[in-house]
Amino acid sequence: MLEKKKLDRINDLVRKERNEGLTEEEKTEQKALREEYIQAFRSGMKNQIEGMKIVDPDGNDVTPDKVKDIQKEKGLHGRD
Repeated sequence: MLEKKKLDRINDLVRKERNEGLTEEEKTEQKALREEYIQAFRSGMKNQIEGMKIVDPDGNDVTPDKVKDIQKEKGLHGRD
């Protein structure tokens, strides 16, 4: 995830944009910070999904094969 300092800066820029507007420099900074945030979010979400093990109510592993293959590559869940 993104550093707290950067998240705070994103929020500061949003508040300033609503209240008084942003300079071109601030708009560029805001765009770059948002892109960095989105990349960090996507990366975290991808890692979380790739690490999931899906089990049905009967206790059977029903994780999709595509995810199982990724988990094998990463050595997760004892998949060989």
